[in-house]
Parts: sequence; structure tokens; C-alpha cells
Amino acid sequence: MLSSFIRTSKFASLVAVLIYTQSYAQIKPTTAAERLKGMQNRSKMEAGSILKDISFRNIGPTVMSGRAIDLEVNPDDPTEFYVAYASGGLWHTTNNGQSFIPIFDTEQVIGIGDIAVNWKAPRRSIWVGTGEENSSRSSYAGIGVFRSTNNGKTWEYLGLPESQHISKIIIHPADTNTAWVSVIGHLYSSNKERGVYKTTDGGKSWKQTLFIDEHTGVIDMDINPKNPLELYSSAWYRTRSAWNFEESGKSSGIYKSNDGGVNWELISKEGSGIITGDGLGRIGLAVSSSDPQIVYAVVDNQFGLPDTTAGKQDTVYQLKDFKGLNKKQFDELNDGKLEKFLRANRMPDKYTASSVKAMVRDDRVKPTALYDYFYVNDGFQNKSVKGCEVYRSNDAGKTWKLTHDKPINIFSTYGYYFGKIYVSPVNPDKLVILGIYAQLSEDGGKTFKTIDKPNVHADHHALWINPNRDNHMINGNDGGVNITYDNGLNWFKANSPAVAQYYSIALDSARPYNIYGGLQDNGSWYGPSNHKENIGWVDEGDYAFKRLNGGDGMQAQVDTRTNKIVYSGSQFGYYNRIDLSTKERKMVRPQHELGELPLRFNWQTPILLSEHNKDILYYGSNRFHRSLLKGDQLQTLSQDLTNGPRQGDVPFGTISTISESPLRFGLVYTGSDDGNIAVSKDGGNSWTQIGKPVESRKNKSTTKERLVNLETLPQDLYVSRVLASAYKENRVYVTLNGYRNDHFNAYVFRSDDYGASWQQLGLDLPLEPVNVIREDPRSEKILYIGTDGGVYASIDMGVSFMTLGQGIPRSVPVHDIAIHKGENEIVVATHGRSLYIGKLDKVQEAALKP
Repeated sequence: MLSSFIRTSKFASLVAVLIYTQSYAQIKPTTAAERLKGMQNRSKMEAGSILKDISFRNIGPTVMSGRAIDLEVNPDDPTEFYVAYASGGLWHTTNNGQSFIPIFDTEQVIGIGDIAVNWKAPRRSIWVGTGEENSSRSSYAGIGVFRSTNNGKTWEYLGLPESQHISKIIIHPADTNTAWVSVIGHLYSSNKERGVYKTTDGGKSWKQTLFIDEHTGVIDMDINPKNPLELYSSAWYRTRSAWNFEESGKSSGIYKSNDGGVNWELISKEGSGIITGDGLGRIGLAVSSSDPQIVYAVVDNQFGLPDTTAGKQDTVYQLKDFKGLNKKQFDELNDGKLEKFLRANRMPDKYTASSVKAMVRDDRVKPTALYDYFYVNDGFQNKSVKGCEVYRSNDAGKTWKLTHDKPINIFSTYGYYFGKIYVSPVNPDKLVILGIYAQLSEDGGKTFKTIDKPNVHADHHALWINPNRDNHMINGNDGGVNITYDNGLNWFKANSPAVAQYYSIALDSARPYNIYGGLQDNGSWYGPSNHKENIGWVDEGDYAFKRLNGGDGMQAQVDTRTNKIVYSGSQFGYYNRIDLSTKERKMVRPQHELGELPLRFNWQTPILLSEHNKDILYYGSNRFHRSLLKGDQLQTLSQDLTNGPRQGDVPFGTISTISESPLRFGLVYTGSDDGNIAVSKDGGNSWTQIGKPVESRKNKSTTKERLVNLETLPQDLYVSRVLASAYKENRVYVTLNGYRNDHFNAYVFRSDDYGASWQQLGLDLPLEPVNVIREDPRSEKILYIGTDGGVYASIDMGVSFMTLGQGIPRSVPVHDIAIHKGENEIVVATHGRSLYIGKLDKVQEAALKP
């Protein structure tokens, strides 16, 4: 167990007690020592919690599943296999996926990057590398490597605490004590503990045998099964911040070892046949088992494609044509081509060629207004990169050759999220590559065909090919697990685990009440709170949860007067108002005016129906918007409520949370992804920044009753939640989240003067970024917190917290919490294990005790 590992004297010097200070001068990445100490404290919280016996029930749903990132299958009995989910733990099946049991739920982390199984050992050993390898918005940091020799009943912690994200584990085929681990490293910060590590004593000690630099980790490895001294690894330069992702760099490349991973040589050098330089992105590797001289590499080529717009200049204007124009140059634009551009880009009808020219002439807008209107670097625009390429070596990596003549478009601009390649164990010319689509080649990569079918989810991350029957494959993707026996002509799902990754939820007033919510890459759904998973629904053809929309499902709001009008949508603010009775839907999305810069939308753009009037919808971009007509005629009421945009390919400087006081109409708060908090007392017409440093006063920090009083909040952190209190009009809660800084402190604050001054709560919370806070509906003393590691409750207004309940895996991320007042129930939306519901009576009884 990790807790026993923490107590060992070997690592005593690494563990430091975390001291809270009020300076907050610099938000630094949390160290492994601090995280290990925090996990030890969490174990003490669990043991001492008087709320630990409160039971929760899981209601699914399962039909849409969650992100499966690795598979290990028994080669002698393929009906037995293990599935690792990005944030849903490790599951085991012995009946070909008809049912699964979780076997990693007792550990201090649940996110997984890779697993490996030694099937032939006298005692089967399962190795788990924690921390998802994909660089997603919810790829949680692990704490190293674990091993079990009793099928997950108990786990031994093997170290590598600073790895955070592990991409591959290879166990020596003949020596159970020898293994290699590739580490991609921290996601949002630099670190030197990345590369390749080797153990020869079963994980008691590790040696870092390959290190490139603090921004370049190793994303994949493979081994020659006929000669275990021969290994390949792929280095990947990548950096990520909240506003930008660098997907490639010149330190990326392929390395080879001929001495069992002790020494490594770069083999993707200039002239080797494989691309080099700044455009070399993520690389996946596969060695042919039947002919190990053949090695494949799938590469994310980030070099740009040639500009193909030149030939269109005579008939169609491009956006770049409007950059840097003066008034005279704009007035001389061709009216026909300008009109065609406006209509093709869906400009409002009021903007015509003649009206826009008049606006420029009259100085109502700048001559560059059209360029400014459309230009936004939002990470979803096609950067016109070459993308997926497959290379083959026939001489064990000495030389490489591109296998195909035609482009393979399975990455788009998201190659950082994919990059796996697999070769049939019996046919070196049969391979499968994974990306948005899964594609099969049977001629050594010369040609590919897509093997996705209507019931196969997109975004593929793992594959197993049967060594005894290579048309039998098991696939892991963003929608769970699929199995085929005919080379992908037909597939069936093996999705009984409740591993959905919720972002946000809302409740209605029906009986039983329904839960509405958005899931990672699985759209938005709604279903009844009394749901119980039962395979019998297949006979009826009617699953209890119904889909609202596709994409990455985001926030939902319900008009509880009728429970028929729902607001739901997908990433970056694409919402609809949906009438569940008529199935009619209408887009709800604000639009800026010509002369204004484009609006910026958070990945999870916040929306909110007013509790005072359900016809009123609030919406946050980087500005605050309000509709008095159920989402129609959205008005922009504020200026930019953030610190402004930052140069990068991820939208940043966006509103991330909105809350309105249940006690006073028009008292509204917003929080942003760059740390701004604002309050309006007049319905959004005027705003005041709160929680910011004020030069005219000194920060008065005192400690009293284990709370911290302060006037300035930590700066530049993601505001995950602002919550206006239902008990006092002047009370407001704020939670800050440092996930995007690899900073894992728990930040919870309360103000009783509209944000003029603050108290820090929950100083005993473990080192887990906080996602949500809720008040109890019957007692102001009770607060509920959801973090990246679980759910907690306080019965003393935040002075101290306790772990809440049993039944929820101890380390699963909790992204949202909703409370149903009528049923006195709490609904916990996890990002990895679907939905849990518990009764609140015992919590409220505990709060009444002296």
C-alpha cells in the first residue's frame, strides 16, 4: 500500500509538511514529497471521519462509457482481460467483457497511463503505471508504479513518485524482476524525472537510463520479443499551459538500446529517412513479433502543408486579405468578392458589402475590422499540418521509409491525443493505427482502410491483436471497449462498467427527479435518479438515460417549472435550448459586433438559469451575457471580465463560473480561468473586481480557529467555482484550482462582505485541486467539496473537513455536486465513475451534535 510506503524511512527525508502561507507570491508545481504527505493525511482523514459510513449508490449510466487507455489480454484465454481507464481505474473480466470487477479502487490514485501483465509467472503479476499518458484537459497526475501478485486484492507501491504520467511498462519476458518504464513526465511543468527507467530487482530500485531534457519525455516503447536486449523508445518534446500547447520539437525522436535498456542511441537522425526537427511530434512504435527486423513508427508530423489558397485569390477573399488594410485599400475591395466572403462566413444579414464599407468610411469601425472580427486562435482551427504518417524500417531501425503515398488524415490537429500503432503477431504486413479513426493496413502500410463502424466510438487509444487469430481484436477508445472477430467488419461493445466522465450536472423537479449532465467526448444525457443498471433494457430497447447532444457534453440547465425546456451543449459554448416535448432546438450563443474582438469561450462555458425567473439565462464568454427571453436576444452587459487573451492555441481569458444569489435578484458573481472574480449588484450592468491586491492597504493575515483571514486571494489560478450563499446575502464562496499549473493545493474561501475580505477554509483538506463547493439545504454549517481526488464534507462551516461516505472510489475526481432539496439527496458527478447518490440525513444529524 502507498500509505505504508510513505512511512518507510527510505523516503522519510522526501516528505515535508505542507505549510500554508498567505503570500501566494508564486504558484509553484507541487512536489512529490508534498503529494505523498497529502495522501498520508487523507488516509488519516478517512480513518477518523464520522461520516464515512454514509452509503452512496451508483446509478450509472454505463451506455456511453468512458476513456479506455490500455488493455492486457490473456493470450491463452482471450475471454480474460484487463482494461485501464484514464480516470476510472483498472477492471478485470473473465467472460469476454460481459461483466467486469474493479481491482484498483483502494489505492491513492485512480488515473492510469499503462498496465502490463506477466501471464506466465508462477504468480501472475500486474503492473500499473499511474497518470494518463494523453495530454488531455483531464489527464490526472499519477504517483508512480504499483504491482499486485494477487489480482488486485492488495497492491505494492514501487516508487517513481515524480513521474506523474507514465506511458509504457514492459516486463522482461524471461525475468519477472526486470522491467522498463517510460515516463512522459509532468503535464503543465518541467521536470527531470522523465525518460526511461529500468529495474532489475522487481521495483525495489530504479535507474534512469534515458534522459533527454526537462521538456522531453518518452511516450512509447517496444521490445524485440526474440531478443530482450533490443528495445526501442520514442522521445516527445511537448509543453502545455492553460493557453497553449507545443505538440512537437527537435528533441523528439526514436532511440534504440542493444544492451537491455542500459544505454540508448538516437536512431532517427538526419538522413535516416524519418523526419527530424521542430515539427516532429508524438511517435508510436511497434516491433513485429514474427520478424523483429521490421519496426513501425506512427508519427505526428507537425510541419505545415503548402498554402493552397493562392489559386483562389481571384474569386474568393481569404481572411489574411483583410489584415493591415487602410481605409482607401478597404474601400477599393471588390464588392462581389466581399459580399461572397460575408455570406460564406455567415455574417449577420445586416452586414453587407456596402454597409461594411460605409462603416469603415465613417470611422465607425477600423479598416481591419473584418480581420479582427474573425481572427481567433482557438485550438480547433485546422493548422494545416501533415499529421499522421507511418514509417517502416526493415533493418531494425537503421533506416526508415514512409510507407504510403496518400495522406492519412486520422489525427487532424490533435496528434498529441493519439499515436499508437500495432502489428499482427503473425503477419508483419498487417498493422493498425489509432487516431480519431482506427485504420487497418494489410500491405505493410501502403494503403489503409477505416475499420470504425457505427457502434464504434471515435478517438482510439489502445488495441490488442490475438496472436492465434489476428482478425480478433479488442479496442479501447473514448467510448469504452469494442471487440471484433472479423478484422473490424463487425464490433460489439463491452461497456458494463460505470466509468462515464462527467463535467457538470443539473437536476429537475420531477418525481423521481432526473439528472442532466455533460460527459467527456460522449455528449450530454439525462436520466432518472432511481436508475439501476440492468442488462434487461436491451430486450426493451429503451435505456433509461437519453442523449441530448453530441460532442464533449458540457453544462446543462433545466426550467424546473415544467421540466420540458433544457439548455445543453458542447465544448466552447455551443449551446441549444431544447424542448423535450417537441424535440425542437434552437442555438443559444452570443455573437460580437463588427468592430469588436471575437468572444472567447471556455472549454466548459458556464450557463445559468436565474432562480428568480426561469426565463432569464446568464451566459459567460469573456464577457457577461443575459437573455430575458429563454436564451433569445442575448445581451452583452459587461466588458471583458478577464485579464485578456494570451497568445496560444487554447482559448484563455474566459469566464469559467457564474453564480446568482438565491436571496437577491441581480446579485451575480463570475470567476475566470485566469483568476479574476467579479461581482455585480445590478443584474450585470456594472461590475467590481474582488479578491485582487489593493496597494492602499496591507494584507492583514491572522490565524483564528484554523481559518485564515485575508483580503487578497491567490492570483492567476483557475476559478473553478463561485457560489453565492443561500443563507446570507453578503456571503459568497470561491474555490480555486491549480491543476493547470501542476499545483495541487486545495483552495476554498468564504467572504461575508460581498468579496471585500476573505477567510480560507479547509486547511486540513488533502492536496487535491478543488472543483466544486455546495451548501447543505438545511444547515449553513454544512459544506460539501468535490476535488480531483474525492468528495468531502464539513459540519463546522469549513473549519475542518471529512471524507464523505462509502461506495465511491477513494480517489476518483469529482467535477460537480448537485443537491436535491425535496429528496434531501446529494448527487456526485465523478469524472471517471459516473454518478453517485447519497442521503444527507446523517450528515445533518452530525452537524446538530455539540
